Amino acid sequence: MRIDNSTLERVEEFKYLGTTLANQDSIAEEIKSRMRSGNACYHSVQNLLSSRLLSKNLKIKIYRTIIFPVVLYGCETWSLTLWEERKLRVFENMVLRRIFGSKRDKVRGEWRRLHKEELNDLYSSPNIVQVIKSRRMRWAGHVV
Repeated sequence: MRIDNSTLERVEEFKYLGTTLANQDSIAEEIKSRMRSGNACYHSVQNLLSSRLLSKNLKIKIYRTIIFPVVLYGCETWSLTLWEERKLRVFENMVLRRIFGSKRDKVRGEWRRLHKEELNDLYSSPNIVQVIKSRRMRWAGHVV
């Protein structure tokens, strides 16, 4: 496209205000991008999340203030499929397992990782998918 003396290139996708916009209606690439950014953020603080010197509450605050916003930036406009919801929950469970550590099995005496149900009991806040749905409803209210 040509405007005055400038030529504009046609692209399939581009980043605008931190969000990847594509010429398709799919938001899947944006979610993947957010997950990659969240994963990079997680790896930068994973030594803090596994430290025995910090309390579990402080580790959760680190997660909620550093990692959570990176993953959820722009989530108000996402329409999630079940697969994407599952991927987000898997990501959150990975972070929570790092925070809460492993558990000693009373029967076998071996260490094992926490199950989803145990993580839900320990982490009293709404899960990542519930937060996304809540933010979408709040955003829809603003639009209306």
